[in-house]
Amino acid sequence: MRFDTEWRDYEILATGNGEKLERWGDIILLRPDPQAIWKPIKPLEQVAKPHAVYKRSGGGGGWDIRKPIPDEWTVGWRDLRFKIKPMGFKHTGLFPEQAVNWARMMELIQNAGRPIKVLNLFAYTGGATVACLRAGAEVCHVDAAKGMVDRAKENALLSGVDTSKARFLVDDCSKFVAREIRRGHRYDAVIMDPPSYGRGPNGETWKLEEALQGLLDQISGVLSDDLLFFLINSYTTGLQPAVLGNLLHRTLAGRRGAAEAYEVCLPTKEKGTVLPCGASGMFVGANK
Repeated sequence: MRFDTEWRDYEILATGNGEKLERWGDIILLRPDPQAIWKPIKPLEQVAKPHAVYKRSGGGGGWDIRKPIPDEWTVGWRDLRFKIKPMGFKHTGLFPEQAVNWARMMELIQNAGRPIKVLNLFAYTGGATVACLRAGAEVCHVDAAKGMVDRAKENALLSGVDTSKARFLVDDCSKFVAREIRRGHRYDAVIMDPPSYGRGPNGETWKLEEALQGLLDQISGVLSDDLLFFLINSYTTGLQPAVLGNLLHRTLAGRRGAAEAYEVCLPTKEKGTVLPCGASGMFVGANK
């Protein structure tokens, strides 16, 4: 497992009974978490009184605001800044566990000794995009949701990174990759965080387990000969890190480098407890 220890504006205060109590800057949120199935040390709301609690209801849910909070606020990791906002489906606009991957990608880019072009697919609000820009890469940021792309632009401006080296695109990721292949465009690094499932414009279903190999095969068509890294993140229940490692190893067979696979976690304030959050697989190219 891997987790980041550099957060100052974010921490998990307590966990248990399918929930986590978090501090985002000065704001305390209580949200569901399907991994925290263990018994809490003591009732979470006795650890700290939350400003807002996300309550599930049927197939959805909503926020119960207990104390006044701003519509949105800012948190920082290293010298990067991100907007936080309680949204639907318990989201806040950032996945703090991904900081461990931001740090690794920044290190690889800074040590590459050459210009790096990054393609960030299903890029959400741009945590990875902003980190790669800070490291000096050019980044093409693609997501199908306009609101998320707009938030990524805001995060880039808040962080003071060089946005002249970024392209922020609202597009279907697979269709965009197909066009890039036809254009002959190539990338030295790829980041992708595809959804577990979804529906297409004609009602067709999309399941990650069924679609991921085909998506990887397609994306391999935009990789440069000197690949720096290829990162896959997954929050699909039951999709183990080793699966992502095997997919990368087989898809990129013949390239110099090796695939790494690991569980991404978050530390907590509770002694001996880390919270598992998802799986990552990263192929890291070998220096020539």
